[in-house]
Amino acid sequence: MSAASSQTPRTKLASLADLLAIPEEDRFHEILDGELVRKELTGAPHSLGQHRVSGWMMPFDRKPNGPSRPGGWWILTEVTIELSPHQILQPDIAGYRRERLPEVPDRYPLKLRPDWVCEVMGGPDARRRDGLQKRRVYADHGVPHYWLLDMPLQRLVVLRLTEQGYVEVLAAGRGERVRAEPFEALELPVDVLFGEDED
Repeated sequence: MSAASSQTPRTKLASLADLLAIPEEDRFHEILDGELVRKELTGAPHSLGQHRVSGWMMPFDRKPNGPSRPGGWWILTEVTIELSPHQILQPDIAGYRRERLPEVPDRYPLKLRPDWVCEVMGGPDARRRDGLQKRRVYADHGVPHYWLLDMPLQRLVVLRLTEQGYVEVLAAGRGERVRAEPFEALELPVDVLFGEDED
């Protein structure tokens, strides 16, 4: 018996080819640590959080044009990003500084790591995946800023990448108004992320 045959066979790591083998209309998947993972089904609170964060970001999603429209970013929802051959993620919202990405490319997937990511968390599975596994993956690939929007707890957590990994620089809930990096140019009333309308 050869040495090779006595070893446990290595599990094949999923890659872009495995993702592309799924029919496009059913391709609600990511590849995390080489595993093809179906994105969890989301409900109205998740959709609301994603919509509210994206809406609040509109003054940034343009060319710079004064204090009320600081601009300088592309804000993309549900874009597929290939961080490495076995880490292909679809964050709820991703932001790119326009100086790094002058135009949004039409190729799939996007291969440039974002400057900011926001994941909207619903249940316990999302907390584990977004709060632990994706947090590690984004840190390993140098994403400078990571927001976690916890819909059940109605809490926003803002993380910044350091040499030691992500550190929490802000945690805020309902009733608070904050300046959350990297978008501190505008004050954010946290209530709007959870469905309240601005006065």
